[in-house]
Amino acid sequence: MKTAKEEVRQLLEALPDDSTFEDIQYNIYVRQKISKGLTAVREGRVLSQTEAEARMARWLENSAHK
Repeated sequence: MKTAKEEVRQLLEALPDDSTFEDIQYNIYVRQKISKGLTAVREGRVLSQTEAEARMARWLENSAHK
């Protein structure tokens, strides 16, 4: 497994030479979010489509009443 530092080095090598700090930060952010999502899936911390829709419906109903 690669270290975070190794992954960032690989990311930097893959980005165009004219990348801005914002481009680099965004790409690191996206990689981090994807990594967290994949970890959640491996650990079974996921919702089915039905569960997600039910939660969203409750959230929308509650926010409409405020």
